[in-house]
Order: sequence, then structure tokens, then C-alpha cells
Amino acid sequence: MDRPTHHWIDAYAPLADLDGATRDAFRALRPRAAPAGAVLFAPGSACQGFVLVLSGRVRVDMTGRGGRTLLLYRVGPSETCVQTTLCMLGESFYTAEGVAETPIDFVVVPPPLFERAMADSDAFRRFVFARFAARLGEMMRLLETIAFVRVDARLAAALCARAGEGAAASLAVTHQQLAEDVGTAREVVSRQLEGFRRDGLVALRRGRIDILDRPGLESLAGVT
Repeated sequence: MDRPTHHWIDAYAPLADLDGATRDAFRALRPRAAPAGAVLFAPGSACQGFVLVLSGRVRVDMTGRGGRTLLLYRVGPSETCVQTTLCMLGESFYTAEGVAETPIDFVVVPPPLFERAMADSDAFRRFVFARFAARLGEMMRLLETIAFVRVDARLAAALCARAGEGAAASLAVTHQQLAEDVGTAREVVSRQLEGFRRDGLVALRRGRIDILDRPGLESLAGVT
């Protein structure tokens, strides 16, 4: 769904240095909206443009041949999707799925404008490559975590991340969603959570997890 534009680019800090014809072309793009749960791209699909998230959050997952899903990263305002950047630069297809985790507002930069901006605008080129490098760094840390960090530590860290800054929280999250967060099987997460319950770290309810001992989880998350 299209929304009237109110000079979105003036509030989009990463592109504040755009000028001239490039800024005018971006300024003419119309913001769009999508509801939570909307699939923005899927494996094998072609890239329709370079997405700039204005508000909300997109979750990017990869699903293996056995059906197990792994959270790769999330994309929020001022961030970019490495999958989309790869597709735009390499004229390739998506290998992961992007889903709106919350309602989102976004702008799609069409391929011709993306290519022109990459060629003509130092500011846009720096923005694309800086965000791309940051995402690659995140992917390397993800691989390191999956390879070398224990599942219980990864799960404790995931619970703390979902809880935000509060010392105690009640999370509406399933064991499957947590399994996707930490890159393991649902059954493994269920066993680990039962252990956390016995240790007094969490309380388990249907569809919810109550965090009882945030410092204990944070301490566990630091164990590798």
C-alpha cells in the first residue's frame, strides 16, 4: 500500500549528505507500508529494488534442507539487508526469506536509480558499503557463535535480547521461535528451558516464558 510522502528523506539520517539530482530522485520515491507477517522476499525470488526501512523491523531467516530455520539478522531503520545488497550488486536471487516482524514503512529504490546513485553519489556509495560491511561482520559473529558458543549460553542471550532492558519480563515466544534465534532444534531448546526452569531462571507457561533471574541468565550468556 502506498502512503503520501512527507519528505521522508529529510528525516532519514544516513542519506543526509545526498545532494543534487540524486537527492531529488530519492525525494520523489513514495513510502510504502506492509503489515506484520508480510513476506517481502523468499528464496529464489528476484530483487525488485533496494529497500530502505523507515520504521518497524524485518526478520531475515534461512531454512536448511531439513526444514530447520536460522535467524540471520534483523533490519530496522537506517540498516540494510545484506541479501538485498548482494542481489542488487551481483544481479542474483535471494537465498533467504525476509518477513516483516512488525508493521513497517519502507521505500524501494528501483534498480536503475540504485545503479545511478552508486555510480554518481559518493554519499550513497559510502552508505551502501558501510552498511554492507557491518552486516558481514554480524554474519561472521553469527557463524562464530553457532560454531563455538554452547547452546545454553546462546539461549540465555536470546532470552535477554528479547526481554530488552527490564530485569524481569514475560515473553510471548514459542520454543520454535527461540530455536530459530539460536540456530538449533526445537527439542533442544525445550530441554534447555526445562533446565533453566529447574535452576529458577525462568518460569514456563503455554506460549510464554517468564524471566525470573535476569542476572543469572546474563551470567550464563557470558559462558562459552
